[in-house]
Parts: sequence; structure tokens; C-alpha cells
Amino acid sequence: MSAGWARLRSVLPARAELAAMGRRPRRDLLAGLTVAIVALPLALGFGISSGLGAEAGLATAVVAGAIAAFFGGSGLQVSGPTGAMTVVLVPIMHAHGASGVLTVGVLAGLLLIALALARAGRYIALVPAPVVEGFTLGIACVIGLQQIPAALGVPAPAGDKVSVVAWQALLDFVADPAWWPPAIAAGVAALMLAGARWRPTVPFSLLAVAAATLAAELTGLEVARIGDLPAGLPAPSLAFLDVAALGSLIAPAVAVAALAGLESLLSAAVADGMSVSHRHDPDRELFGQGLANLITPMFGGVPATGAIARTAVNVRSGAHSRLAALAHAAILAVIVFTASGLVAKIPLAALAGVLLATAIRMVEVGSVAAMLRSTRGDAVVLVLTALATLALDLVQAVILGLIVAGALALRAIARDVRLEAMPLRPDLPIDHTDEEHTLLAEHIVAYRLDGPLFFAAAHRFLLQLSEVAAVSVVILRMSRVTTVDASGALVLADAIERLQRRGITVYISGIRDGHHQPLHALGVIARLDQAGHVFATTPDAIAAARDHLHHTGILPTSTRDSTPVRAQPIGEP
Repeated sequence: MSAGWARLRSVLPARAELAAMGRRPRRDLLAGLTVAIVALPLALGFGISSGLGAEAGLATAVVAGAIAAFFGGSGLQVSGPTGAMTVVLVPIMHAHGASGVLTVGVLAGLLLIALALARAGRYIALVPAPVVEGFTLGIACVIGLQQIPAALGVPAPAGDKVSVVAWQALLDFVADPAWWPPAIAAGVAALMLAGARWRPTVPFSLLAVAAATLAAELTGLEVARIGDLPAGLPAPSLAFLDVAALGSLIAPAVAVAALAGLESLLSAAVADGMSVSHRHDPDRELFGQGLANLITPMFGGVPATGAIARTAVNVRSGAHSRLAALAHAAILAVIVFTASGLVAKIPLAALAGVLLATAIRMVEVGSVAAMLRSTRGDAVVLVLTALATLALDLVQAVILGLIVAGALALRAIARDVRLEAMPLRPDLPIDHTDEEHTLLAEHIVAYRLDGPLFFAAAHRFLLQLSEVAAVSVVILRMSRVTTVDASGALVLADAIERLQRRGITVYISGIRDGHHQPLHALGVIARLDQAGHVFATTPDAIAAARDHLHHTGILPTSTRDSTPVRAQPIGEP
């Protein structure tokens, strides 16, 4: 019981962190206001893109933003609806409707809380950079394609493949073009992109949306708008839960939880890099995001994650503690309750422009170009992950990227493994006759194994060992073997057996303490150990090998034990 409570206590806010919210409240409140201004059009746009409507985006920004800010593991993180999550939610919305999306949010929240209690947050560091860059590039492309119907002012065609939907929307626009929507979207996006380069701290997204809305009102343009919004948040309810469909929603929930955890922890890491001394707790961040996703659907909100762009704005605006993110959620709540009428007049094309600019800014061209030039393997992983994001979904794309990256890493490690023929004791003086030296060199050869003896590399060099030229004794020096797995141990056993079938006596020296278990468990060295052919040091193995040669009469008794042995090459390692 005490261990369980300690685990739960480790993911709850610490008293010192709560006290930090009162140290610089003015800076935090100003940062929260700035983030809220930036977040408003994004929340509206991502809510609409998800299929649940602008009110769902606002509810998510308010509820999830507040809960994740208070319980999360980063004092600078800002959470809410994001483009990456929208990409995952669209097919869920098509397949299961609004109740399915909300139910998936609850299930994903439970999964994230379980991951936090299992302390799984630390494993985010294992995701390779090319996978992150590739899926970010893919997300940006998907977000941009999702905005095509609204940007062109045509109804969104049916379908859950964004490329197909975007192409059909383009055909519909060409058949009956209306130029005001694309003009508004292009103008908003251009103003945001130019403003971000000119004055990064100014919320040009809100200014652009406000200008587009005012222009549409004054000129009486007939463009699609957000429409009526409820004046406030709905009462919390669990009536949406689709119990009958729980079985079919498990897989989407796992995808949503995986994305929420991945994006939130990446965003928290970005916040750490932008600050001087702040460091996030990955397990607490998972707990905060899990709690936020568990509760937000009760208010009609979509699943949320940490938002990299909003978090960056928060840090740049001088945020000092989690009070800034809490203030951002509170300000958005005030807007929901007091300004829903004004929000309803915003043209959908203007929000499409905001999201198009956001998608463009997500891609760091310099970073992508540098990674493409880095190595061929990095380039393959990045491009493959990006294409998989477009063709499949984000979680499948990340899994595919991890598999390919892992396979390439194993291939690189396997290439570094070496099997080298070595002189046994090159430091000892040569005080034998040439005839005696020749006899020893013809009958004893030693090999040093360097690196991991594992499945990806074992066959390549141990099968070479089994084809060694005719000698009487082979000594395997294993002190530099870094790891041994079952595959490597079995291949080692196969190589030893082949040598013994050819009448070659095998000695092993220098097995590390941690490597005895797999070698004994699989019976690799049991017979050698019983025969007294396994030694702690190489000199002991050398002495035993020479005694064996003298005992069998292969070498005359005049040959002395201090003679070095010629290294015998076996080809490329």
C-alpha cells in the first residue's frame, strides 16, 4: 500500500512548484495572455478540423489546458488541441462519430495514467531524431492538405484520406470557383508568416483573423463562417460513452495515447531547451496529460496534447511557472463565456489560413536538410516516416520509422564487430630456435572477439572462424565481447562444434562475469568447461594449449612456453 501511494505521490504536484506560481505572477499572467491570443484561432481551427466543431476545440483548450498545466510535469508546457492529434481523430470521427472520439479520449487518458504510474516516460529518449523530424514533416503536410476545402470555400468531400479529399476539393473548386475564400486564406497565412519573421512576439494570427472577419463583415461577403457557439462550457457528462463499441475503440485509443504521450514529451523537451534551468518530469507529464484527456471529453472536448508552438510562445513571453498556462486557459474560458457571438462570425477560410501557416512553420527546413545530408540511413528513416504519415497514420508511421531505424542501427553495429587473429604474448622475448617457432606457429592460432556477440553480427564473423585453416589449437579471447545474446551464443556453439569435428582443440579465455549465464544456459561451453578448456586469463589458456600439444606429441618437449605465436589472418572481419 505504501509503495502504491509513493508511486502516486511521485506524479502529483510538489509544494515547491505550487509556491513558484506566486514568485513572478505579473510575468506569468502577461505570458498567459499572449499565449491565449495565439491559441484562440488554433483551438477553433483544430476543433473544426477534428469534425466536432469549434466549440470542442475551445473546450479542449480550456479544460485540458488547465488540468495539464496543474498536474503535468512541465511548468512551461501549454496543452490543448493540436494538428497532429487532429490527423488521428479524423478517421475515428468518420468511423465512429462524435461519441467514438470522446470515448477514445477517455480510454487514452486511462492508458496515459497507467504509463505514468509504470514510469514509462523516460523511454521517449529512445525515439531517434530522424523519426521525429519525419513524422513532424508528415504531420505538417497532412494539416496543410486538411485545410484545402475550407481555404477554397467548398464543402469538405467525404473520405478519411486527406490527399484524396484535398484533390476532390480542388476539382470542386475548379468546377465552380469562388475567389474570396482562397484570397482570405492566403492573406491570413501570408500575414502570419511575414509577421513571424518581422516581430515574432506579436500575435499576428489573431490580428489576421480579426482583420479578415472585419473585412468580411464590412463588405458583406458570402463566405462560410464558424456559426453559433454555446455561451459557455456544457455541464460535465458521461452520456457520450459508447460501451457497445469499446472493443473496436481500443486500437484507436492506443494510437491516441501513444501520440499524446510522444508529442507532449517532445514539447516538454523543447521547453527545457529554451529555458535556462527548467527540467520536466516525463512521468508526471504523462500523468497530467492522462488526467486531462480523461476529464476533457466530459465537457465535449477532443483529446489533447502538449502543443509545441504554444509552449514556445509561452517561454518566449517570459513564463516562469505553470501559472502562465493556467492563465491562458482562464482567459480562453472568459472568451467562451463572453465573446461567443464575435467568434461565430469568423470566416472558416481565415482559420484555414492560420492552420496553413502553422503547418508551414512546423517544418524547420534547415534541420530537415541537415538530417538528409547526415547519413543515408538517417535520410531513409526521415523520408519513410514522412511518407508513412501521409499514407497510413501517425502511430503506424512512428512504429515503422522505429523499426527501420533500429534495423539500420543494428546493421551499423554489426559492421563494427571484429574478429582478429592475434599474437598470444607479443611482449615476451623470442628465445627459441627458428625450427621450434615454426612448429608452434603451424599449430596454434588465437582470435580476439571485439564488440557484441548478438544476432545481427554473430553469423558474419563466427562462420568465418569455423573455416579457419588447418591448425591443432584455437584459442578464443572473449574479454572484449561487450554482450552475448541467445543467437550469438548458439552460433558460437556451432563454430566450436565445427572446429572440433575437424580435430581442432578449442580453448576459451576471458569470459566476462555477465556472459557466463547465456553461455551455460544454452550449453555452449558446458563440455569445454568439463574438459578444462575454459580459463579466466589468456596466459592460462596458452599454457594449457601448449601442454596439450606436448602431451599429444605434436610438439617436441624442447619447445618452451614463452614463445609467441604467429597471428593467422582469416580475411576481412
